[in-house]
Amino acid sequence: MLDNYDNAISTSSDQAREFYDQGVRHFLGGQYAGLNAFAQSVEADPDFALAHAGLARAQMMSGDMAAAKASITTAASLPNVTPREQSHISAMVALLSGDPVGARKQVQAHVLEYPRDAMAAQLCTNVFGLIGFSGKVGREADLLAYTQSLLPHYGDDWWMTSMHALSLCETGQAEASLPMMEKTLAQNAHNANGAHFKAHALYEIGEVKQGRAYLRDWMAGYDNRSVLHSHLSWHEALWALHDDDPDAMWLAVDAGVAPGAATGLPINVLTDTAAIYYRASLAGETVDPARWAALSDYAAQFFPNTGQSFADLHAALSHAMAGEGARLAHIIETAKGYAGDLVQPMAKAWGAIAREDWSLALAEMTPVLATTERLGGSRAQRDLLELAYVNVLLRLGLSDEAHRSLAMRRPVLAPKPPLLGWS
Repeated sequence: MLDNYDNAISTSSDQAREFYDQGVRHFLGGQYAGLNAFAQSVEADPDFALAHAGLARAQMMSGDMAAAKASITTAASLPNVTPREQSHISAMVALLSGDPVGARKQVQAHVLEYPRDAMAAQLCTNVFGLIGFSGKVGREADLLAYTQSLLPHYGDDWWMTSMHALSLCETGQAEASLPMMEKTLAQNAHNANGAHFKAHALYEIGEVKQGRAYLRDWMAGYDNRSVLHSHLSWHEALWALHDDDPDAMWLAVDAGVAPGAATGLPINVLTDTAAIYYRASLAGETVDPARWAALSDYAAQFFPNTGQSFADLHAALSHAMAGEGARLAHIIETAKGYAGDLVQPMAKAWGAIAREDWSLALAEMTPVLATTERLGGSRAQRDLLELAYVNVLLRLGLSDEAHRSLAMRRPVLAPKPPLLGWS
């Protein structure tokens, strides 16, 4: 039997294959329904190893790591798998065993032989994938090279086209990526990744009102249990902030971004909430200290130890703004992971900013700005650092340098950045 990507699969059940293909489509489209489809595939054929592997991926994206580990253990224990399936499952075992470097190497070797194994290839796509969180200088170019190499193997496929379009967007080619986004959404209007990446392209070309209207309409039918719901709510909040609509911003934050409202993964809840709180404060909005206190508690609960640098960066911000000196000191003293050497000075900078020690903040931030891509996240997400840096310059009376920095590094924001005191 073959799956929808023409890969041989080790099941003799038509029903298991049908549910598996449904699960793959939903999963690659960022839809919650993938979880149930993979579960139904497992039920139809309990010996179908890739159905268990797909279920593990869906469980990961739902935040149920214990169930994901159990599912991939089952997948690895089943006999009668093809060499491709065995290699696919091995990469997943590495990832769920806490070895992202090993998993990345396995996936990149795997797709050389099995380029149309979309569920395996997916692990290295997107800014939140294994390349995106590699901590390497130039990882955006690495991601572009990865999707460029896979693209010819997928023809007109909506998923791979959307992945490559994001790679273009994140390397400064938003104008080229936008038509590709539109094409993929025409093929599959329910592709949440496509909607997400279109939002990024519109952000990168400064289309605030168009992007805001588009995302508002698209989100109306999106299951709030899906992996991207909270992050797309962040995009809605961010656009409202850029559109001088703070009431709508807070409404979006409290409905789908902040802890207690968001249903996304903890890393998205922490990073998106910290980012919108601080960017709102930069724009002149008052952020209730109780919000920062609750977010600091959330960060301490879900990320008590350092190692995931993108999360650590935002946890440090949360602790600094909440006045939680001991928690902040823990990050400074123990920062490790793929970009721990950048987390430490940024954590110190957040502490200095909270104390309004602008000179120290500038000294700590300046070296970090050279390679912020190593921290992870999209350009839109790393604008948190760009705007924080410019704000520090403004506080020190270095207005000309502030304008120069934004015009050179993030020209799309330079005409009207959401910064109090910008003129």
